[in-house]
Amino acid sequence: MSRSSYRHPRPWNRSAVMRWWASPRAQRVVRLSQQALAERLPDVFGRELIQIGCWGGHVMLDAAATLHRAVIGAPMSAGAQAWALPESLPLPSACVDGVLLPHTLEFCVSPHQVLREVDRVLNDRGRLFVLGFNPWGASAWRSRVRWPAQRPPDGTRFTSVGRLEDWLALLDFEVTEVHRFSAGFPWLRRGNDGQAWWRWLAQPFQEVYLLSARKRRVPMNLLPRAPRMPVRPRLGTAPVAHRDARFTPGDEPAA
Repeated sequence: MSRSSYRHPRPWNRSAVMRWWASPRAQRVVRLSQQALAERLPDVFGRELIQIGCWGGHVMLDAAATLHRAVIGAPMSAGAQAWALPESLPLPSACVDGVLLPHTLEFCVSPHQVLREVDRVLNDRGRLFVLGFNPWGASAWRSRVRWPAQRPPDGTRFTSVGRLEDWLALLDFEVTEVHRFSAGFPWLRRGNDGQAWWRWLAQPFQEVYLLSARKRRVPMNLLPRAPRMPVRPRLGTAPVAHRDARFTPGDEPAA
């Protein structure tokens, strides 16, 4: 398939998406996301870790300790090692130990289908990391008020943490952590200890979230059914006299 003949089934302008990821604000989001992932990716044990989605050409698997790391992006994505649609991954079932979705659900046709594919390729102890924009954060409000300077491109789908948790619960995932951060409010940064109460108050309005989840599906080994042994009474049955039997004198046994 040639690059000129391919049309990506997305409801937004691809060039606008790439321009936004090259903006200074998006670069701050990427830098903070990499810092948050550096604290969590080393906890992924196994051999295979993949990143699905590579908008802006950003690879975020450098902090992982797995043996093999791969980036799967949409066709014509810079930085991707393989091209594939996230709704239909060319991977066998239960073949990877961890999956990272860096803002992949915002720029896809069917977010729920992407999660079903992730559930299929993850093994029974797999880990999932999802980076997303908060619908109540600064980026979402800029998109609503049409602030052209720094708002995300048109067509961006904002998925709340609550809705994402509901989707993952249907797929037997257990959410272990939700970490929120923002790139546009210097007084909300972690280093500013004097405004800790303000950071706590602004948690629901932070711009970006990082959700960590694990599969809670336990493999079941069916044991053979043991044969049932018949229950035998321990005591013998006592003889029962008939109701019609009568005793008459002279029937005594001889001494």
